[in-house]
Amino acid sequence: MGTAKAMLPFGPETMLQRVVRLTSGVVRPVVVVAAADQELPELPRTVRIVCDRQPDRGPLEALVVGLRALAEEEVDAAFITACDVPLLNPALIRRIIELSAGFDAAAPHIDGFYHPLVAVYRTQVLPEAEALLAADRLRPALLFDRVHTRRITTAELTIADPNLRSLANVNSPADYEAALAEARFA
Repeated sequence: MGTAKAMLPFGPETMLQRVVRLTSGVVRPVVVVAAADQELPELPRTVRIVCDRQPDRGPLEALVVGLRALAEEEVDAAFITACDVPLLNPALIRRIIELSAGFDAAAPHIDGFYHPLVAVYRTQVLPEAEALLAADRLRPALLFDRVHTRRITTAELTIADPNLRSLANVNSPADYEAALAEARFA
């Protein structure tokens, strides 16, 4: 992208501010995991910011750090997402939380692929996630084979987000422009 996604303008806020705002309307507390030297936009005082323990370990490292922070606050489960999903729909967050009951994790499984960064994880999965990190198996979706996971189908999600735009990552300038246009900020 040429710049940090968290700092990209998205209407009157940055992408990270937008994702925090959308998420905090559904879940609390909100924890943001950042790299040790990462610049972040101003966030509400209620948002807890924690840093990766090790650099360059990807989203699984962030998942572990975030879940640890929430476990310290005696939170049982967390909705996990990334800063690059600016079209996140709060109704989809609620739907995933609803479908996670009785499972260690719950994630959309669309066209044969999991979406591990728009998912719910119980803090009790920490030992399994840490074991993956220790083995340098850094893909968060690998966790789903190790814990009791609810595979959420397209039909179960379109009730909350008919076009599943919540799952659209911004990974290129074209994605960014398309998301801005869809949100009517272009």
